[in-house]
Amino acid sequence: MRKLQLIPYVLVFFIILILACIPFQRAIVFQPNHSQAELAYIPLKEETLFQIKYTHSIHLSDVIESFKITPNYLIQLYELKYEDFAIGMPSNAEEGETFEEKDGAYYIKNMKRDFPFFYLRIGQVRANHTVIYKNMEFPLSRSIKPGTSVKVEIRKLNFLKLWKGVNILESI
Repeated sequence: MRKLQLIPYVLVFFIILILACIPFQRAIVFQPNHSQAELAYIPLKEETLFQIKYTHSIHLSDVIESFKITPNYLIQLYELKYEDFAIGMPSNAEEGETFEEKDGAYYIKNMKRDFPFFYLRIGQVRANHTVIYKNMEFPLSRSIKPGTSVKVEIRKLNFLKLWKGVNILESI
């Protein structure tokens, strides 16, 4: 008789366990490569735009890459802003893109470069990689160890991943 009384509790436990494993929260995910470190993420609601700002290692000036998230979870680079022409920086726009100079900065606009993901190494010395989301800046070195290579992608996370990971928006 006692075993029969445990059945509802066991069923509830398994239902909760199953629900905790179903991905539901769309997020920008920074998943460390070749490391056991936990992922870092930015939970997404309606906002589909974000930027990554860093200090160029040679020019020592800021570069801002602007991205939008497409409906099918691709990351689209749509604008690049930088201050110096030199090694590693484009000198003109490609076909269909526009190049402009404004207030001492160079812009490549109307870019439509889609990626399912990209890799980023969090700078150890001066890069100071920062995510700009909803006009707020979040230095990635507060959530991810400098020198770590991460895969940046859009995906849905389940409750367990959210609980174990680092919410970048809460790292300030």
